Amino acid sequence: MTSKLIDHAVPLIRAAVVHPDRGSDNARHAADRLEEAVGLARALDLDVRAEEVVRIRSVTPATLFGSGKVEELAALFRAAEAEAVVIDDQLTPVQQRNLEQAWDVKVIDRTGLILEIFGRRARTKEGRLQVELARLEYERSRLVRTWTHLERQRGGTGSTGGPGETQIEIDRRLIADKIVRLKAELEEVRRTRGLHRKARKRVPFPAVALVGYTNAGKSTLFNRLTGSEVFAKDLLFATLDTTQRTIKLPQGRPAIIADTVGFISDLPHELVESFRATLEEVGEADLILHVRDIASPDSEAQRKDVEEVLKQIPTPEGRTRRVLEVWNKIDLLDEDVRDSVIGQAERLAAQGDAVAVSAWTGENIDALRETIASLIDDDPESVILIPSSRGDVLAWLYENGRVTDRSTEEDGTIRVTVRLHPAALGRFERSYPDILD
Repeated sequence: MTSKLIDHAVPLIRAAVVHPDRGSDNARHAADRLEEAVGLARALDLDVRAEEVVRIRSVTPATLFGSGKVEELAALFRAAEAEAVVIDDQLTPVQQRNLEQAWDVKVIDRTGLILEIFGRRARTKEGRLQVELARLEYERSRLVRTWTHLERQRGGTGSTGGPGETQIEIDRRLIADKIVRLKAELEEVRRTRGLHRKARKRVPFPAVALVGYTNAGKSTLFNRLTGSEVFAKDLLFATLDTTQRTIKLPQGRPAIIADTVGFISDLPHELVESFRATLEEVGEADLILHVRDIASPDSEAQRKDVEEVLKQIPTPEGRTRRVLEVWNKIDLLDEDVRDSVIGQAERLAAQGDAVAVSAWTGENIDALRETIASLIDDDPESVILIPSSRGDVLAWLYENGRVTDRSTEEDGTIRVTVRLHPAALGRFERSYPDILD
């Protein structure tokens, strides 16, 4: 077991962070997991005074840790003057309550911590609805902790409980009613999103979704590709609410790109379920850009965590999921490592598997655009001859398709080779029948 006390001058809520190391075969080392948990705690504005990795050989059902370790940790928390303790694991309601009683501090498990961060960061109505639903699902199982102060009100005789038990049942019913209401509102959100997707298919523009581990640089890449100013910061879960923009790909073809919530290891199932309406944007996308922090020593383990979440997102029947890995933050690599990473990405780029970029500096972004265009460019090609006076027709083709070749004949006629979605081709035929005669 290793631990350290940290001296901070900022008078925030004093906290300690504990990572229980179960000795699993997870590629992520315990120290890296502890560092991530500390980052989550600081994202919640907690003043982390103590960090601890505790090896667990066998789980104690009542407290997770053995009794000796519980006492040892209590001494560490007293020395750190901790007011709250973050346990980087999922606790049962009973474990959470017992640890709070043993340590006389507020205990937050990993799920509760992430839910609290999400609750602070959600900005849109949809985001707030999703976080509130996840929080209620989480709290519903923890009423035994929330209402322990009412146990003193129990009746002293008879087989039935007193007012305290009645209050618990009332609270459970209130939470259940809120959950039903929130699910109905989110179902309406899903219906609206479905209508928007149908409208986009009529345009039609291909859809690209950005996914990745939290803090991998998705929002920075989104801003670089779209010229937008979406909030981007070196902070866990800086982005929660999905943002969509239209981008222009090489040869002028437009596409819709969506920045989504960051993933994380052991993402609480309550959040995966509650954010289903948002994550459907990922499942429906024509191409998924999996943004990886390639400079992180934990990059490979983070990749596996993201893939585990993606497995939980359904793909429409008959569609094959296409994923392009974007190896971001190459500007942070040492020169020899950087050359090796870029070389490996270039070998994979031929199959459309990976592109190495720096979203911060803009390095290799043009190559990324080219790769995106090639991967979503599976529409049939058409050769169209346009009179030199019909600039409106040429503009329409650039706006609604992807022009792959253009030349001018001796008589001034413009010969255009363009990829058009079948629906767009149908619209073109109806709008410009004289051109096709």
